[in-house]
Formats: sequence, C-alpha cells, structure tokens
Amino acid sequence: MVIKMKKVLASILALAMLVVTLTACSGGASSESSSGAGTDSATDSAAENGSDELVLYTWESMFPQEVLDAFEQETGIRVNYVNFDTDETMLARLEAAEGGDYDIVVADDYIIETAIAEGLVTELDKTQLPSFGNINPIYQGQFFDPEDKYTVPYGAGVQTIVYDPSLVDIEIDSYADLWDSSLASSIGVTSNFRVINGMALKVLGESYNTEDVAVIEEAGQKLLELAPNIRLIKDDNIQDDLISGEISAAVMYTSQVTMAMLANPELEVVYPSEGIGFGIMGMFIPSNAPHSDAAYKFMEYILDPEVSAQCFEYIGYYCTNSAAEEYINEEYKSFLTLPEEFSDNTEMIENISAEALETHTRVWTEFRTATGN
Repeated sequence: MVIKMKKVLASILALAMLVVTLTACSGGASSESSSGAGTDSATDSAAENGSDELVLYTWESMFPQEVLDAFEQETGIRVNYVNFDTDETMLARLEAAEGGDYDIVVADDYIIETAIAEGLVTELDKTQLPSFGNINPIYQGQFFDPEDKYTVPYGAGVQTIVYDPSLVDIEIDSYADLWDSSLASSIGVTSNFRVINGMALKVLGESYNTEDVAVIEEAGQKLLELAPNIRLIKDDNIQDDLISGEISAAVMYTSQVTMAMLANPELEVVYPSEGIGFGIMGMFIPSNAPHSDAAYKFMEYILDPEVSAQCFEYIGYYCTNSAAEEYINEEYKSFLTLPEEFSDNTEMIENISAEALETHTRVWTEFRTATGN
C-alpha cells in the first residue's frame, strides 16, 4: 500500500505549537541531498571502525534532520540522502544497480515483496540489531516478509474516512455510507486506484486482492454509482480541502488524518465496518549495499525508542516500535498509536496478476472520467 502524503505536516504542526518541525512529503523534486558532515574526530573514528558514509534511499524528508545530524555526530557516518518519487522508480534503479549503490532503502510493502523475490534484499543479521525486539509484533509476519528476515518496519497506515459532522447530514461508519445521495459533490478521495477500487470491492464483500476479473468489473460499476458524490480525486494535501470545507468527507491516508485532526479536532475519524486497508513501510538493506556496516548502525539507531518517537512524530504514521510509544508526546499519541476501535479486520493490498491489474486500471479510468477529474 502506498502511504506517502506528508508535505504539509510541518506547517500544520507548527501552527499547533507542537514540539517538532515537520516538512515531510510524498515524492521529491531533488534527486539527492546530504544531511551534513560529522566532526573531523568522529569521522576519523568511523573510518577506523567501518564505513564513513551511508547512502539512504527513500522519499524526501522521511527522517527528521535533527535525527540524521545526531546519527552523524554520534557515529561519524555521513548520511547521503537520495530521494525517489515512487516505489516503482526505486525498484527500477535498484534493479539497474543489481542491489548496489544504496545502503538503506525505505519503501512500501508490496514493492519490497518484489525486491525480495528478485534477490535484491539482504537477509538481516539480527545479531547486529539488538533492538529488533522493540518492533511491535502487529507489524511483523506480513505477506511481504512473513518470517521477518529482511525488513525493519518504519511506519504503518490505513485508508481512513474522515468527515466534518457540521457539513454532513448522516452518520458515516462504513464505506457504503459514502454512496448516500446527501453527499453529492462533496467527497474527496485519494488517487491510488487500488485503494479506491478496493473500497468498492469491500462494499461488495470482496478482497482487495481478488484475481476475479468479473468481480473487479462489478466493483467498477459500483464506483460509477459513487461518481456523482465525488468532488476531488487527489493525493497531495487532500486534508486541506477537508479543513477548508471544500469537501465534507474524504478517504485519506494516516498522515493526512493526523494533519486534519490536529487542525480540527471536531472532525470524525471512521474505521470502515467493511474492513480496513492496512499498509507498512519497511527499511531494508540491498543485497550489494556498499556500506552494510553503516546500514546496520543506522537501523539500530532508528530502533532506539526515543529516536523512533522523534521519527514517528515527524512522519505522522503509526508507530511500529512498541518501546517508543511512551516517548511520544501526548498530543500525538492518539494519532500515532493504534486506537482501541482498530480491530484485526484488516487486509493489505498485495501484488496481483497482470490481467487483474489491467482490469483495475480500466475501471479506474472509467470512474475518473465519470467524476470529471
């Protein structure tokens, strides 16, 4: 599942007088940046004991700058931060490099599954990760890494409905409620077609990952019935449209929910009764990472509870480190830890056959055309 909407978190949290500065986003304009060099003495020490550089490859601004700076100062390892815009771009570059060039990659679950299958990911030496046990078991044993051999989870999210009760005449508790005629031209949804097609599949009682083309086509027809209610289809900053009143309800990602709720606590968050789409981002070491020793040091550093808490407050996704939860600011906690009403009725969006994917693409195009987006 793609979980990458973070760009405006900085401004909203700053206005809310929170404790960290957030500037995260999905996809980046620049292709490479550096977090700065460590002190000369620290660098000399790193050179004596292993690599003095770490090539970190992920979306822009996935880590607080103060965390990267502190890692450099503590270890003498310079962080060379390289960005990609999409998971597919990452995979193509990793394939071209034959698992080299990069030391740590952070990407989405489904693309990690492909990278592992292609032999592009290193099996972790957990003796170098003594804090591996800090990981919340909820986020382990998933389809992309069922035996937890390759990845360290770094944030999780769900597809959530958020609505403004002052603008909505009904109580929303399911995806099916979004089809209500009172919501005409008032709903915003993400532009991830597997998420929104999947929403229609869930209303029909089907799996996100069905391979049955006829069922996917039926979901497409169901979506066409929803089209009159759709005002916006977009990924970037859809929470702003909800906050401003441009839309009254939205299907959005966890980081966007965090931003929206911090701006307007009167909004209602809904975990749809049909089941919840669930996704995880993971850190991994490529199979031919040039500085694998530095990669292990970085992973272990991020697994430190206090450091993890800084990171999750920054990116606005669910905290995947159980030991970090006590360090998360109370103002964030309800957004960054799984709520009590979050059940185990979840399903992750996985890779599917080319035929099924082609059908998804076609019905999605028909839906977008019908909405005028």
